Amino acid sequence: MSVKSQLTGTVVSDKMDRTVVVAVERQVRHALYGKSQRKTSTFMAHNEHNEAHVGDTVAIAESRPLSRRKRWVVTRVVAKAPKV
Repeated sequence: MSVKSQLTGTVVSDKMDRTVVVAVERQVRHALYGKSQRKTSTFMAHNEHNEAHVGDTVAIAESRPLSRRKRWVVTRVVAKAPKV
């Protein structure tokens, strides 16, 4: 059995039913100049019980394709966003 990839990111959108958009940030060094840059990737993730909302930090794991763009599942909510 293969090892599933896991990432941690911030929920950017929760407007869809049982789906959230998660932004995952990483740091890479520029190939020529060596300066560190922040790159962001967005993933559509399945949110079965609609427990994650905008601003929450969540852990996502790879899964089988659930739709055309959805290949990740929210495994847990790491931190809730502060209420304003």
